[in-house]
Formats: sequence, structure tokens, C-alpha cells
Amino acid sequence: MAKKVLVVDDEPKIVRLVQAYLERAGFRVIPAYRGQEALDLFHREEPALIVLDLMLPDRDGMDVAREIRKKSDVPIIMLTARTEEADRVAGLELGADDYVVKPFNPRELVARVRAVLRRAEGPPKPRVLEVGSLKIDLDSHEVWHRGRRVDLTPTEFQLLATLAEQPGRVFTRLQLIDALYGTTYATSDRTVDTHIKNLRRKLEPDPKNPRYIVTVHGVGYKFQGEEGA
Repeated sequence: MAKKVLVVDDEPKIVRLVQAYLERAGFRVIPAYRGQEALDLFHREEPALIVLDLMLPDRDGMDVAREIRKKSDVPIIMLTARTEEADRVAGLELGADDYVVKPFNPRELVARVRAVLRRAEGPPKPRVLEVGSLKIDLDSHEVWHRGRRVDLTPTEFQLLATLAEQPGRVFTRLQLIDALYGTTYATSDRTVDTHIKNLRRKLEPDPKNPRYIVTVHGVGYKFQGEEGA
């Protein structure tokens, strides 16, 4: 879903310009031309970021930002013709995340929007699944069992990740084939069974009595959400 950006400026030409470039970059733009309108839209639409002009006809942009900051930490990029250092400092101290002075390059504004959103989201969290003594790193494609790294083929890892990301869900062999090869790939159920056998040999303390990858007779396979469950 496209992220919403509330663009507030009393000059329709600027709003249209910013809207065109942001929408081209994949954002959904909510335009506003007055301070109170911006506050109303902020409460109703809950945008991911606000581009806010300081010179508005009904309420000063600083006042609008102050009202928003009472209730939200949504990123704000100030947009203004003011060039005085004191105004920039005041905006940043109020809680603005960035400051763009008119006239501006719309491509630069798009880049700043992206950068501010990245900072707001923070670094991506590592996707690591841990079940008992089994650790699956979905980003580095590494698997560890009882502190020992387990070497898996790319296909074996993809099969394990498909099962482990939805513990307890029963996958048919056909669903696992689709996940591994795509719907247009023709292969037999035996292929999945062979990969499961290899995974159990590498991961299970007792492959004949598996703790992690369990057979659901007549259906397919599932990953145990808890070791030994």
C-alpha cells in the first residue's frame, strides 16, 4: 500500500508540482491549502509524513506543527521561503525532521521524503526464527542447530523457511512445490519428500521421530511451533 504524504501549501501550483513528483515516486498525496484543513486531514488520514509550508493564510505553519507534535511523532518536512537561520532552528526545535527552502528542486524533496521515512522506520529488524535449539536466519540464509551451523542447499533452505515462517500450518506437497519452483514447474511429490528427508537428516536429532518437520498423513507437512510439541 502506498504511503500517504500530506502536502500543505497555500500555493496550488506548488502543491500540484510536489504531488506530481511524489505520486510518480509511488506515494499517495493528500493536498491541503490552509492550516486548519491540514490539521483536519492529519487526524482523518493519518499520513506517514507531512510536507508543511510555514506561510499559511489562516494559521502559521509553526502553530500547525506544534498542534501535531502534541499528539504525534509523524515526520514533518518544513517547506518555506524564509531563509533566516533562526526560522530553521525554530522549526527543527519544534520537532521538524527536515527543512527545505523555496525555490527547491522537486527531485531533491522526494529524496528527502524517502530519507526521512527511512530514518523514522529505523534499521530493518533481522528476521530470525528460533525454535528450541534450532535457529533460522531468514536474511543471511543460515541455519544453526545446537550452536552448530547446518549446511543446506538453497532449495532445502527455501523449503525450511516456507514451513518455519508459518508454524503449525499444514502445507500440501503441491503448495510446497509452488513455493519452491513456481506454479509452472512440473515435478513429482517425490521431490518434496526427498528434500524433507534430507532436511530431517541434517536437522533432527532422530530423523525417524522428527521434532521440527512433521508429516500430516494424507495431507503434507507442517513445522512445529515448539520443539517437541
